[in-house]
Amino acid sequence: MENNSLLYPYENRYRNNTLLNGLWKFQFDPKSVGESDDWTTGLPDPIEMPVPGSFADLFTDNESRNYTGDFWYEKEFYIPNGWDDQQLQLRFGSLTQRGIVYVNGQKLAEHEGGFLPVVVNIDQAIKHDGLNKLVVKLNNELSETSIPCGTTKVLDNGKKLAKPYFDFFNYSGIQRNVWLLGLPQETIEDYSVKIKKSGSNATVDYQVETNGSKNIRVQLYDKSDELVSEAVGPTGQLVVKNPTWWGVRKPYLYTIKIDLIDNNEIIDEYNEKIGIRTVEISGDQILINDEPVYLKGFGKHEDFDLLGKTFNWSVAKRDFELMKWTNANCFRTSHYPYAEEWYQFADREGFLIIDEVPAVGMLRSIQNFLAAGMGAQTSFFDSPTVNLLKKNHLKQIKEMMKRDKNHPSIFAWSLFNEPETTSDSAKEYFTDIFTQARKLDPQKRPLTGALEKDSQPDTCKCYPLLDFICLNRYYGWYISGGTDIDEAQQSFEKEMNEWSKLNLNVPIVFTEFGADTLPSEHKLPAAMWSQEYQEKYLQMNTSIFDKFSFVRGELVWCFADFQTSEGIMRVDGNRKGVFTREREPKDSAYFLKKRWSKI
Repeated sequence: MENNSLLYPYENRYRNNTLLNGLWKFQFDPKSVGESDDWTTGLPDPIEMPVPGSFADLFTDNESRNYTGDFWYEKEFYIPNGWDDQQLQLRFGSLTQRGIVYVNGQKLAEHEGGFLPVVVNIDQAIKHDGLNKLVVKLNNELSETSIPCGTTKVLDNGKKLAKPYFDFFNYSGIQRNVWLLGLPQETIEDYSVKIKKSGSNATVDYQVETNGSKNIRVQLYDKSDELVSEAVGPTGQLVVKNPTWWGVRKPYLYTIKIDLIDNNEIIDEYNEKIGIRTVEISGDQILINDEPVYLKGFGKHEDFDLLGKTFNWSVAKRDFELMKWTNANCFRTSHYPYAEEWYQFADREGFLIIDEVPAVGMLRSIQNFLAAGMGAQTSFFDSPTVNLLKKNHLKQIKEMMKRDKNHPSIFAWSLFNEPETTSDSAKEYFTDIFTQARKLDPQKRPLTGALEKDSQPDTCKCYPLLDFICLNRYYGWYISGGTDIDEAQQSFEKEMNEWSKLNLNVPIVFTEFGADTLPSEHKLPAAMWSQEYQEKYLQMNTSIFDKFSFVRGELVWCFADFQTSEGIMRVDGNRKGVFTREREPKDSAYFLKKRWSKI
């Protein structure tokens, strides 16, 4: 049975965990015979596959790299000594795009959505005194009823091909950590915090959820492990006198310690780092701890050579070092929730995050990056299957907020990227999405979404839903690129004047602007695809930003080059990175470093 607790696994004297990462058995199932042929109890002809891992870039043949359909993993494991009296769970960081979990032949859970955890209670199927067999069936087909959106093409020979409506490669597999968890029978299942300023003090309202009725104690410790506040009960308030606030690039983390107590004895404990900070949109300002902030940074992807979307601490460390080097302070998790470790790193480094649900591809085009800028209309939200899509969309928003709600780094939620927003059906769809989402976050963070070029001030029906407006714009690249860049500048400024005339009194943040650039190309004068043109493009765009005081951020598209589906517009992926896929700087990185040092 799938478990609702998405707490990150931490080990202490009451909680045990062990990683099941390593080489697993793996097998493609192109004819979908696995269940009828009893693969649920073991794979008949497997190969070895690393977990966590994205399988695509590990193969040397095209058919395996681009495989679409059902595929299976298998792992054998024992229950460690001393875990006999504990509640046993499996926790997958994600299963992309959908998965079914079997233990010793029993189907225990089924999950839709490829970027959020799957937690499974396994007590009913486990053998404490013998070998256990874990089998996971996955499927990476795309459709218009789940996010991210796309379609699956079936060739005459029966072979399936993923056709994304989004511009990144459909990496699949068990791409994040897999834990075996041993927890107390009565256990802490979730908690949330809400922070307010109160004069020179701070109040931390908390709520703790358990699977029982034992007493709860909540304590807060500072960096020196000194107790600063304490309360009892499932809900309560911690008062922190003269707190050290978690700030942008000035992080300070407290430790929240939650104890479950029975007859004066602790029977479960959960500790985690939290930051004390507030978030507010006031007029056209984004305020962190009542201080205005200008967002500087990137759209990113979980993407690296050979690893695909596999989380790797070394990649994360390098990325944060490079972002600090550029003087950035923010990134968007385009276009899906990242592995939890990214947020933990951002908490410790003082970076702001716009956390984005995988609602990308809501525009019926396999070249959405072109269609979005050319005024394409596909009546996407008039589809008869839109209610099923909405159900999956809301489910993943709920899971994202439940998983990530206590991170101080997250200051806003993005509920879509570049959908069609010019129809009444789109307005109806997203009104419901935003109404439901506003009920889910205890901290009531701002809600936003990234609007594509066709979502203009006089055509977009959805921007009034946003607490601050995010714009993806490619004037000078997809629109009037190259020798027409002067025309692009005029068109861009004209659009911004139209936004200004609306007198919205809300911040506008540019969440995408960029130009494909090959690190090998230098041209004098500057020409498209050259490093000189990328810098010229960025200079033009940022000069427009500087003319409008309500522009409160610039997140370049994108941090590093990344893999996409093949196409004549893509040279081995999207090359708009300020850094190469190997994380080396292009010339534009120095331009941004200098600019951002002055903002």
